[in-house]
Amino acid sequence: MERPKIQRSKSVNSQEDSDDEQLSINSQMKIDQIGSKVKTPNFVYLLTFFSALGGFLFGYDTGIISGAILLLREEFLLTSVWQELVVSVTIGSAAVFAVLGGYLNSSLGRKPIILISSVMFILGSVIMAAATDKYLLLTGRIVVGAGIGFTSTTVPMYVAEVSPASIRGRLVSSNVVLIAGGQFAANVVAGIFSFDKQNGWRYMLGLAGIPAAVQLVSFFFMPESPQWLISRGNEERARHILQRIRGTFEIDDEFDSIKGSVVDADKERQDRSHAPIIIQMLRTPSVRRALIVGCTLQAVQQFAGINTVMYYSATIIKMSGVRDDKVAIWLSSVTAAVNFIFTFIGLYLVEKIGRRHLTLGSLCGAVVSLIWLAMGFQMAAANSPKIDIVEKISSPCTQYSTCNSCMQSLDCGYCYIDQLDGPANGSCLPRGFENPLTASVGRCNHMSMKPNMSWAYDYCPTDYAWMCVLALALYLIFFAPGMGPMPWTINSEIYPLWARSTGV
Repeated sequence: MERPKIQRSKSVNSQEDSDDEQLSINSQMKIDQIGSKVKTPNFVYLLTFFSALGGFLFGYDTGIISGAILLLREEFLLTSVWQELVVSVTIGSAAVFAVLGGYLNSSLGRKPIILISSVMFILGSVIMAAATDKYLLLTGRIVVGAGIGFTSTTVPMYVAEVSPASIRGRLVSSNVVLIAGGQFAANVVAGIFSFDKQNGWRYMLGLAGIPAAVQLVSFFFMPESPQWLISRGNEERARHILQRIRGTFEIDDEFDSIKGSVVDADKERQDRSHAPIIIQMLRTPSVRRALIVGCTLQAVQQFAGINTVMYYSATIIKMSGVRDDKVAIWLSSVTAAVNFIFTFIGLYLVEKIGRRHLTLGSLCGAVVSLIWLAMGFQMAAANSPKIDIVEKISSPCTQYSTCNSCMQSLDCGYCYIDQLDGPANGSCLPRGFENPLTASVGRCNHMSMKPNMSWAYDYCPTDYAWMCVLALALYLIFFAPGMGPMPWTINSEIYPLWARSTGV
């Protein structure tokens, strides 16, 4: 017999939403209070480390392109468009697979998705290392992007669900520590292999397969999330895993609390509708607010410039006036080291001053640093070397009067004599679109270039390079402790269990 439909007023619905929100908060608080009483066994740290290897691979595969692109553009004669594709397609792929990862986390569980991401990282690394043309290279970047998408949605949530409440923020933030560690390792590896202009990039891109293989093997022996198992009705296995993670058989209170939160979440979801979870989230005021906060934090993290700084750090340093590729790569490793070291400060401060203060302070410092970076480039542009010689060639490049204006044209480059007191006898010459490493005509053409001549197609010699390098370091000093880890940590904590996978 079909039950009669009951019309509910907005005030009743609002009260129910408030009650549901309070129920979720009370359930989580009870789990937190119970979890904080239990001493953390070493297995939790081991589990966190192997999980966060996904973060290391995230950092490595996104960071290694900063140094590798300087060699790749020469190896495959990459145009500006192709350089942009090789760098950005990984994050584009990650965005697509992150959406897919939210659904798969709910249906398959956390552990299988981490295993799949490990396979993606291995496969992508092999494809890139063996690439014989730019199309295979691009394919490999897409595959590792898929691994990043799965990792970024799964690892923070998995670590949050197996961590005791007393150190949850620290353990979830450790994923970002390893992202920074991966970026630092990538820059060091790039520096080590930068001498080999022919095959150095193969080692840079292929070495990511090693930690991916370690994670793949180790995670066969790691447990599934107890909360996910309980949500699937596998309570006995969930109880056994929780005992193993906590290192004690006295887990009845915590187990009952987790089970209660799962039951409450299922009841809440069933009471709402059978619509897709994302629709239910948008219809629920408390969860909708959490989703807006979570997405805004992630968006601000990206728009604050961290991708540009980390993926193009060597290029930015080169643009600031550092002339040697190897020096630029090693300086970018210094900035990555700063990022890695100061991420640990975030681990210390997260439980001391709280998520909100750490995030806001970090963001303010990043703004000031980026203003300083802009000033550095502006000073370099205002004091750009003059063009002294106008060569007798038919080219639009001859109209420019400074190196900076010459550089702003993708068709031109700056040819000069490098002297102790600065550049001399500068001229603006056309460069080949397919091969920018030499002027197409004039004094810096590869056929007529003399040993004392220098060709700059992606930088202008300047005395203000130090301002840009310092600004990059300051930016990472402020960004790394707060805006780096906090969006991930906060997103792993603010959603009720029924919406967590989709929310993250």
